[in-house]
Amino acid sequence: PPPNERAQPLLRRMNDLGFQQDEHLPLRPQAALMDKVLESRRGQPLALALIALELAQRLQIPLVGVNFPGHFLLRVPGADHLLDPCGGRRLYPADCRELLQRQYGAHIKLSAEHLASAEPLQMFQRLSRNLRQLHLSYDDNLAALINAERVLELGNGSAADYLARASLYQRLECPNAERFDLEHALLLSDDPIQRLRLTERLGHLPPNTVVH
Repeated sequence: PPPNERAQPLLRRMNDLGFQQDEHLPLRPQAALMDKVLESRRGQPLALALIALELAQRLQIPLVGVNFPGHFLLRVPGADHLLDPCGGRRLYPADCRELLQRQYGAHIKLSAEHLASAEPLQMFQRLSRNLRQLHLSYDDNLAALINAERVLELGNGSAADYLARASLYQRLECPNAERFDLEHALLLSDDPIQRLRLTERLGHLPPNTVVH
């Protein structure tokens, strides 16, 4: 088949070789650590997609990532459907709508923004956010902090990203660093209720101290 028809067979072949979505609950950091995913052949959709994108590039198969909320997807440029990295299922707009609403509720409407292609930096940032969350759920605060810092180093950090790092600094009892991140979150937030809560939280922190 021509190159643009080889993406789905590639994903199906990966699935046959055992590359599948990690169903372990609660999800472990191994599901987003690329070396562990290659070893176990189990991972989050984004981790499986990154492996597929690397293979597609080497095989000259056109394929791009799609930053779909809650479940990373893939697309052959110009195709009328997306591909699930966990097995290669085709998803048409109705399937995408169903996937979105299954995860976030019926009130969420599918938009063009949900189907936008992801740049490599965005994919790496999303992977770091996933790892931040997974390490946090296993109470590994330092590993979570490394990924929280990487998210912000990659640029365009959101209020939620600064807030996530602030909460880690709070757990690690670093009030000066926590204050810095809360102030950044306050600058970036456009939610009046969140801004009020951030202002209150800043008021409860000890005054900024300089260490000599």
